[in-house]
Amino acid sequence: MAESLHIDHQLSKNAKYKQLIPELLSLIGDESNATAILSTVAAVLHESFNFFWTGFYLVNQNELVVGPFQGPVACLRIQKRKGVCGTAWKEEKSVVVPDVDRFPGHIACSASSKSEIVVPIFLSSGEIFGVLDIDSAELNTFDEKDRINLEKLCKYIGAKIS
Repeated sequence: MAESLHIDHQLSKNAKYKQLIPELLSLIGDESNATAILSTVAAVLHESFNFFWTGFYLVNQNELVVGPFQGPVACLRIQKRKGVCGTAWKEEKSVVVPDVDRFPGHIACSASSKSEIVVPIFLSSGEIFGVLDIDSAELNTFDEKDRINLEKLCKYIGAKIS
C-alpha cells in the first residue's frame, strides 16, 4: 500500500506544486501501467487542490475518450477541435480558460465548472496520448503557475507511458 502524500494545504499555489510534484513522481516512480499512473495523478491533484473535476481524456482515433478522473460524471467523448480539451489537442498546447462561459464552443459537462486548464500529454514519439483536464467551480482559478507546473508533470507522465 502506498504511503499517502503529506501536502500542506496552507501553502501558496507555487509552494504546493513545489512540494507535490516530487512526492507524486516518487509515488508513481516504478509504475509502468498507464491507468495506474493516471488514476494516481488525478487523485493526488484533486485531493491536494480541491478541484471540481480532475482527470484525463485519452486519444482514441479521432476523439478523446474519458479516462481516469476524480469528480462528478463527465462527458464521455470529445471531438478534436471541440471545447477546451479538443482545442488543446488540436493546437497541441495548453489552454487556460479563466471563465468557461466566455470560451467559444465550450462543452458544458457541468454547469458548476467555471474555469479550466487543459494540458496535452506527449509521448516520446511526439504524438499526443491525451490531455489532463482540470475544472474549478471558481472563476480565474488557473494561471501561468498552474500551466508551467502541470506541463512539467505531463511531460514526465508522457515519458513514463511511452
